[in-house]
Amino acid sequence: MTVKVRFAPSPTGRLHVGNVRTALLNVLFARSQGGAVLLRIDDTDLERSTQENEDAIKADLIWLGLSWDETFKQSERFDKYEAAKQSLIDQGLLYPCYETEDELDRKRKIQRAQSKPPVYDRAALSLTDEDKAKLDAEGRKPHWRFKLSGGRIEWTDLVRGPSHIETSSVSDPILIRADGSYLYTLPSVVDDLDSNVTHIIRGEDHVTNSAAQIEIFEALGGQGSAPAMGHTALLVGADGDKLSKRLGSLSIEDLREIDGYEPMAVCSLLAKIGTSDAVDARDDLQQLADEFEFGKLSRTPARFDPEELKRLNAKLVHAMSYADAQPKLAALDADGGEAVWLTVRPNLTFVKDVIEWVRLIEGPVTPAIADEDADFVSQAGDMLPEGALTGESWSVWTGALKEATGRKGKALFKPLRMALTGQERGPEMAEILPLIGAEKAKARLKGVTV
Repeated sequence: MTVKVRFAPSPTGRLHVGNVRTALLNVLFARSQGGAVLLRIDDTDLERSTQENEDAIKADLIWLGLSWDETFKQSERFDKYEAAKQSLIDQGLLYPCYETEDELDRKRKIQRAQSKPPVYDRAALSLTDEDKAKLDAEGRKPHWRFKLSGGRIEWTDLVRGPSHIETSSVSDPILIRADGSYLYTLPSVVDDLDSNVTHIIRGEDHVTNSAAQIEIFEALGGQGSAPAMGHTALLVGADGDKLSKRLGSLSIEDLREIDGYEPMAVCSLLAKIGTSDAVDARDDLQQLADEFEFGKLSRTPARFDPEELKRLNAKLVHAMSYADAQPKLAALDADGGEAVWLTVRPNLTFVKDVIEWVRLIEGPVTPAIADEDADFVSQAGDMLPEGALTGESWSVWTGALKEATGRKGKALFKPLRMALTGQERGPEMAEILPLIGAEKAKARLKGVTV
């Protein structure tokens, strides 16, 4: 069997960390098995779906490296869904219901008041042809429900293990709204069957839908036609509570364009949280795919910590070669050359942070000189080695200053750093001093902004 998975975003908004984790796990599993990935655009909501959102979704996936082998839109397949609808009607498995939402809500309230589960009572199955004709004449439009078997549906979940749902305990699902539009379930089953999808990997919030979907798969494709299913734990915040609205809707576009994260930082975090593996940065997706196993996925919620994402991003930036960084630096108009990049990258969390350090080197910088250090800093300017500064200049210079002034440790080094950079912390001064250069260094040591 050739493994085939699918990721099915709706182009009614942007991708966020939650649905990207689902896409990532699908891609990693497919790559680990030498399988294929289908990108299905679930655009049956014609009013809310936009081409702009579809393009943005694809751009986000490409940026993350989550490639696909084939793609199509559901809006191009309504004839397939109509044929499936008729097949279910012919089998007596899809039936029209005329209750309004208010009427259904009243029924549910009565059931709850009687300590009964709010399960649809199948009253529509008792309607005669005459009853239906009368309701049609009144202008009522039916919604359509799938008739569940009422039996026990079992499957071996790829993540949760042996699973089952008693379909007698759930309502017959609505597959088609009163306005004729399709809900997610029927088009998804039809597409999975037609596309030969073998595995469905999604969040555990879909577990309760699985029994109905398995029965629809078997009604349309025959016994055993349902793909294998794996339901992964959902994301929570670092404190274990439900993700805040801010984090839950954290868009990939914002992570890329506004925050400046590296794609492999995002993929590494989302692939490793909620698993038995240590959360650490990986160089590429193939590494993540090689390490992927369903057995590593925990059933406890996966904790998404923005600080951990920053840590992974910093680690990737610290290891980034100048050749890899150069296009990004050029786009930021902050390419100071390889020597500058290698000097400042240990101090970066994001590549864009280089802007501040390039400004620090090139200037202008306003020296920060405390009154009690003014004479010492001025003397340091007089004692700065002549000629071009090198990697040895800092140790030679500070050694001479220590001998001449008796200063040592923090009292020696901090005033020099503050005068030369205006910052308490930063790159190694032995490396940054030659980049600043003798002329600017002397001026800053004399208190001149340059």
